[in-house]
Amino acid sequence: MSRIFGPVRQNGYVVRDIEAAMAHWSGMAGVGPWFYTERAPIHHFEHRGRPYEIHLSIALANSGPLQLELIQQRNDAPSLYREFLDAGQEGLQHIAYWTEDFDADRARALAAGFTIGHEGRIGDYGPFAYFDSAAHPGSVIELSDVGGAKQRLFEHIRATAETWDGQDPVRAFPTDIA
Repeated sequence: MSRIFGPVRQNGYVVRDIEAAMAHWSGMAGVGPWFYTERAPIHHFEHRGRPYEIHLSIALANSGPLQLELIQQRNDAPSLYREFLDAGQEGLQHIAYWTEDFDADRARALAAGFTIGHEGRIGDYGPFAYFDSAAHPGSVIELSDVGGAKQRLFEHIRATAETWDGQDPVRAFPTDIA
């Protein structure tokens, strides 16, 4: 457990082919089901302080209490994901910590010397910030607000994984959780 942020709650993998990655994780590793959106509703996205429109496909599943996230960036907007791929890397790109007091934890991280690589909001699910890790590629830290609808979504994904029988390995993000 991090003495700064608490327990790691998610491993985030940046991939070039999200469909192949979901098939691998569900077929080879038995992880699923995957809750998938072809275009995540990202708003107010900034990379290194400049605004951009970003097109991300995202899939989420749980393995026990740990959430796995697959991310495929589908445009050329500057981002830490694009930097990771452009460096010839693919796979584990970040670990995420979840908070119910995003603004205070973000401010505390900045005061401790962290710098923001990119940040934004996912629809009604709240803000996120990725702290830059140029000194050690592949070890980006994400801070994600998990209050309200996002907390209910993540609980639904975790609970569904607990009883998953291997059928229907890819599902749409639920629209009735708000």
